[in-house]
Amino acid sequence: MDASIAPASRAAVVTPNDSAIVGARALYIGTAGDVAIAPRRDVDPVIFKSVPAGTILPVHAAIVALTGTTASNIVALF
Repeated sequence: MDASIAPASRAAVVTPNDSAIVGARALYIGTAGDVAIAPRRDVDPVIFKSVPAGTILPVHAAIVALTGTTASNIVALF
């Protein structure tokens, strides 16, 4: 199967940080809130507002920024 469309095969807990590289292909949001995601490290984060608990955001997340993120229990899917 093409790796770009295959299901995630790894996961890791995310601690939001304004500069740490995550490199996830999707994020699971465990506790509702806002999530600030930079799709590339040279791009400013975009805030996804009011993401419900249990949501999987199918976006590439180079960085999950602390500034602007209020959601918690975030898991990166690779």
